[in-house]
Amino acid sequence: MATVFIVEDEEDLHYIYKALLSVKGHVVVASAFDGDEAIEKYSQLDPKPDIIMMDHRMPKMDGISATRELKQACPDCKIIFISADETVRQKAMEAGAEVFQVKPIRAHELYTIITQLTSSA
Repeated sequence: MATVFIVEDEEDLHYIYKALLSVKGHVVVASAFDGDEAIEKYSQLDPKPDIIMMDHRMPKMDGISATRELKQACPDCKIIFISADETVRQKAMEAGAEVFQVKPIRAHELYTIITQLTSSA
């Protein structure tokens, strides 16, 4: 079981991700709807989540900027970057994401990625 922090501006995707994750026993410990909120909430989480699921296009602060800031604050945090915009793959990886996936992500791919990232911890 992994603990997960979802950073995504689409409310419906929060519900979908939470439902998908719960099937495998993973727990969503926090949610944020933009990068600014993600930075603020992450700093308050104790213990820190095992995984951060990060979107790209969000109001106030995009996912690449949020990934950079989160990695500066916590170099060991594990970020799964999920975006419909594949052109940002390289920037997301350079910002510190462990994995980049194109939306829509398939449930079995998400489960596999989480298992791989948490088993290497």
